[in-house]
Amino acid sequence: MSPIPTLTIDFAAVTDVGCVRQNNEDSYGFDSDHHLYVVCDGMGGCAAGEVASNLAVRALIDAFASSSADRVDAGEPIAIEARLMGAILEANRAVYQAGASDPALQSMGTTLVCVCLDGDRAVIGNVGDSRAYLIREKRCVQITLDHSLVEEQIRAGNLSSEDAAPSKLQSVITRAIGVEETVEPDLFEAWLQSEDMLLLASDGVTRYLRPENIVLAVADGLDLTAKCRTMVDFAKQCGGVDNITCVLVRATKASPEAPAPVLSIRETKPVVPMKESKKSVEDIRLNESHI
Repeated sequence: MSPIPTLTIDFAAVTDVGCVRQNNEDSYGFDSDHHLYVVCDGMGGCAAGEVASNLAVRALIDAFASSSADRVDAGEPIAIEARLMGAILEANRAVYQAGASDPALQSMGTTLVCVCLDGDRAVIGNVGDSRAYLIREKRCVQITLDHSLVEEQIRAGNLSSEDAAPSKLQSVITRAIGVEETVEPDLFEAWLQSEDMLLLASDGVTRYLRPENIVLAVADGLDLTAKCRTMVDFAKQCGGVDNITCVLVRATKASPEAPAPVLSIRETKPVVPMKESKKSVEDIRLNESHI
């Protein structure tokens, strides 16, 4: 059996209010001990969106860390999918309860995209239209599927990408953290090799940067923070009508004896009894770009 690659992880994040908004309702967070990274894009009146995104980030990280302690105490390993799913559901519960208990925060919500690294395997979760991408050399693959009205119409074949671009419904999302008492996240997995990068981004980035733009932004020799800043600056030059946040995670120093994994992404699901995903588990390749 070939040895499992040993990966060293580094990351950077940049968030910006953008060119139009007065406050930043995006939030990001990380737990480097558990290799967990998250971006949230809040929504709601006044400062409610900011409250929702911050609360979701904190609840996710705390719940995931607690599940790690439970695993040690019980002596039985809990799969990453189950831990991540449970943490996302706890983030939904925390935001929903906060909104229900304070009239000023009623109906607040947030998108959420997160990744947890387990050796050379990444498990990605999302609710809403914040996205995760896998970047390898000159290829950029969108991992997550947007929970938005327009993107779901495109996937159903009812709308073309060209017709969707100018649609005023671009910002209408169909799932969000905290809006309802329950939520159904999507989970995906991807296998990493040395120099792969994972990008987590709010739609303030993704509405302007296509996969080929992302590849160009991260291709230079700048450090990760500068790469994030390049993407943020690009979005601002294109208008920056929303808050702009990106987290860039890079894997390095893979074991040279290990075979390089193929660039593939597939939907995954928890291995404990939970609400089943409506979609089957299958390999997907989305928005792949060759430059």
